[in-house]
Amino acid sequence: MNTRSSVPAPCTRRNFVGLLATAAAAAPFAGLTARVEAAQPAAAPAVGSAGSTTIHVFSKPLQGMSYDETAALLAETGYGGIDFSVRPGGHVLPGNVERDLPRAVEAARRAGLKVEMITTAITDARDPFTERILGTASQLGIKYYRLGYVSYDHQAGVWASLQKHRAAFAALAAVNARHGLHGAYQNHSGVRVGGPVWDLYELVRDLDPRWFGVQYDIRHAIVEGGESWPVGFRLLAPWVRCIDIKDFRWQQSPGKLVVEDVPMGEGVVNFDLYFKLVRELNVTGPMSVHFEYPPFERLKEPMAPAQKRSAFAAAMKKDLAVLKDRMAKHGVA
Repeated sequence: MNTRSSVPAPCTRRNFVGLLATAAAAAPFAGLTARVEAAQPAAAPAVGSAGSTTIHVFSKPLQGMSYDETAALLAETGYGGIDFSVRPGGHVLPGNVERDLPRAVEAARRAGLKVEMITTAITDARDPFTERILGTASQLGIKYYRLGYVSYDHQAGVWASLQKHRAAFAALAAVNARHGLHGAYQNHSGVRVGGPVWDLYELVRDLDPRWFGVQYDIRHAIVEGGESWPVGFRLLAPWVRCIDIKDFRWQQSPGKLVVEDVPMGEGVVNFDLYFKLVRELNVTGPMSVHFEYPPFERLKEPMAPAQKRSAFAAAMKKDLAVLKDRMAKHGVA
């Protein structure tokens, strides 16, 4: 699908030692990957998207609400699904996943909403919570989950760090295949893995996109990619099966630019170009809208619960109207 090329590094003593360190770091995952692949069924159920895009809301700013209250708010404001946070401090705690995730999904479905995707902190196939979360999600018919984040080990180096994470992600892809789930790593601005966006290609290029890929976040891609972000999007498109949506603008201060999250359509994200590319590249799958501006986050003055709910509803309806307008303009259903 994609042509790869590589330029061999000069074989110095330092490079050789680095390669040995990389192999040692990846070794624990090699046996695990082989065992999991051997155990998975010959024909696992395929992940796919059919029909119109379900617009979910990431539940992070709504975690003070019950599952029923969250579902009622999203149904009232016109959204189609809930992207529940299933991670430490999240809407569903990993230790309670077998009990609480079914409750959350049932609350959503009673309100006429879908739960096609969840957000987790999963980065390691060997973590005991990995099987518990993915097994429960699979039983509930959830098909997509977002991973947690991984970092660069600057002592080992960028390349060695990527090779270590490649092995870990390959092991997770095998677990995902067994459960019929697509695991997606979000590109996120900053210095962690996924900030540059191009680094994610090295991690996913040999993985089956049915089971592992990228949860593409246009806001973070533009923060790091400026005007070049379409190149990275084109490169990663075969592995993009779910996306995140939000907007931002730049605030200038001495010596630096600061990112300020804003309502949809009020920032610098070029949604026209973005959805044109989504259509051209045939990127399909559920969408998660993230609300990271006041009153959802960085609220200066406290608000009573009823006042906060009213403010949430107004902002969510406004963002959804802008989003649907841009999608319809470019034939993204």
